Amino acid sequence: MKKKRQAEILNIIREMPIENQEMLISVLAERGYSVTQATVSRDINELRLEKNVNDDGVNCYSKVYDGNKFGNIFQQSVTNVNYAMNIVCLKCHSGLANAACAAFDGMSNSGVVGTIAGDDTVFILMKTENDAKELCEKFRNMF
Repeated sequence: MKKKRQAEILNIIREMPIENQEMLISVLAERGYSVTQATVSRDINELRLEKNVNDDGVNCYSKVYDGNKFGNIFQQSVTNVNYAMNIVCLKCHSGLANAACAAFDGMSNSGVVGTIAGDDTVFILMKTENDAKELCEKFRNMF
């Protein structure tokens, strides 16, 4: 239950600006999760969420991300990066696609619709072809 709730919290903060714990508790309740303020507070700490000002100037929760950690996982896992239309494809060493995908999911990236990982491949669905191109270039600069 805890993992599902925390995954839902991450979905919520990606979907909408959450300014405080009360607002998060309310949205969780709408989605079928009855939680206390103490539980939400622990979840925020465990998920390493912090408050940042978004593009609209709203101070809201977002995922804290260690860029060096992602860079290390990415550089050790990914062997090729490419895109077709609005899908970015990461080819990875066998068995490392889930690690690369999990690290990427921990990052805040605008334009991402969703990700899926297999054994040696990660697909990242972007909103537009331009978003996919920009993300692909960002990845290639990491090599």
